[in-house]
Amino acid sequence: MLDLFLTFLKIGTVSFGGGYGMISVLSEEVIKHGWLSEQQLLSFIAVSESTPGPVAINMATFIGASQGGAIIGGVFGSLLGAILATLAVVLPAFIIILVIAALIRGVLKYAGVQAVLAGIRPVVIGLIIGTAINLFISVVIGVSKVTDTPNFDWRALTIFFLIVAVYFSSSLIFKKKISPILLILISAFLGIVFYGFLGFL
Repeated sequence: MLDLFLTFLKIGTVSFGGGYGMISVLSEEVIKHGWLSEQQLLSFIAVSESTPGPVAINMATFIGASQGGAIIGGVFGSLLGAILATLAVVLPAFIIILVIAALIRGVLKYAGVQAVLAGIRPVVIGLIIGTAINLFISVVIGVSKVTDTPNFDWRALTIFFLIVAVYFSSSLIFKKKISPILLILISAFLGIVFYGFLGFL
């Protein structure tokens, strides 16, 4: 359990860019420790995205509960694992935000601080884009290593393009972006159709 806490403390400390920026670091650590397979991790990401709250905190809670239950067993183990992982992943940000809130007005005027923040912004964007590309390759193309043979999932690809089409058509026709909640619900419905009713194909 100490390893679980320290790992998520490390993830919370070195991750920038919010939940989506954290996914790449979290994925690497979780798979390296052998806590989840890549397929299980993708399922955890989907569940975390579909439930209320920040995706990174949800993932920490789910993974902590999973590992706590595996290490100690029972409801108590799951609860303890969930609490430890969630606390560890939010603790660094909580402390840093407290410090920044106390110093922000006096520090932001310095050119060096502004330069550091300007340098971090593109990295955060790169982490998010890299995570999205990595998930797309894993889910749709079925490749997690260079040596893997591509195994295209036509259902995942179809759902992806349908969601992209719905998103952009909503912006063009109604002149406003569609709610992410509605997109998740549409995705869930399409998942039922393609993986449930059409699962035999």
